[in-house]
Amino acid sequence: MTKIELGQDGPLVSKLGLGCMRMSPVWGRAAIDESESIATIQAALDSGINFLNTGDFYGSGHNELLIGKAIKGRRDDAFISVKFGAIFNGDQWLGLDLRPIAIRNFINYSLVRLGVDTIDLYQPCRLDDSVPVEDVIGTVADLIKEGKVRYLGVSEVTADQLRKANGVYPVTALEIGYSLADRQIESELLPTAKELGIGVVAFANTAEGLLSGEMKTPLAEGDYRNHFSRFQGDNLTRNLEKVEVLRAMAKDKGCSPTQLAIAWVNAQGGHIMPLVSMSRRSRLPENMEAMEITFSPGENDTLNREFAPGAVWGSTYLQR
Repeated sequence: MTKIELGQDGPLVSKLGLGCMRMSPVWGRAAIDESESIATIQAALDSGINFLNTGDFYGSGHNELLIGKAIKGRRDDAFISVKFGAIFNGDQWLGLDLRPIAIRNFINYSLVRLGVDTIDLYQPCRLDDSVPVEDVIGTVADLIKEGKVRYLGVSEVTADQLRKANGVYPVTALEIGYSLADRQIESELLPTAKELGIGVVAFANTAEGLLSGEMKTPLAEGDYRNHFSRFQGDNLTRNLEKVEVLRAMAKDKGCSPTQLAIAWVNAQGGHIMPLVSMSRRSRLPENMEAMEITFSPGENDTLNREFAPGAVWGSTYLQR
């Protein structure tokens, strides 16, 4: 697996990251077989994928405990990225707690659950106006000085928030949703990250499954995506027609639409890491193969035309 430098003078990490969220009970999903999840993490590490992404609120700590079991005895093989700040009651979102006293509480629980002394990348899951950015970022900076954290990250922020955070302490990585269907960050946020020398960890490469080529309309009752207008009624019908372009190109190239979606994100720059959620070992080979797919100028033109910013109808949680 190719390695990249995450941010300016940052750590070497795999160009493909492993998102571990789906291994835990989140958004109404049941936890999958724990032994398969652990085996998937270990197989990823064996394959050279060392970037493991989690949040202390994924499954109320379940995800961190899972990762802790998977990396036991091989801590040096893993680069662990942890998000903090979200408060849930079961699956009910209650808001953010970004107070310095809360952050200091959060990290100690994370260190224990993960079974480590230091978290490699620590980041607020979002920023709002409840606590000054200087206090949030300053607290993480203090944790870096204390040796509990190695690098600072931020997640789902605006360009202005990114500049402000980086002005308090150098930001190593920006975690943000990015796909052919969600290109709104290209106008301001991505250029800002590149200007500041900040690496980009791009999740939701298939736009919550829209670009997988497997989605059907209507979605099943109870599917969390029903809450977003992108996946409702005529919007979903039109969007799935757009995905046929991706299906046709994938067929011509001998791969899947999911692989093409990941490959497109990967092709957007050496500083951009596709972060792919996996919960089964069987997914590893196809996702690693996606990192080898390239596009001709004509194919790029087709994708940029068919999936121009705004071409996909309706909004999602990525467009707040």
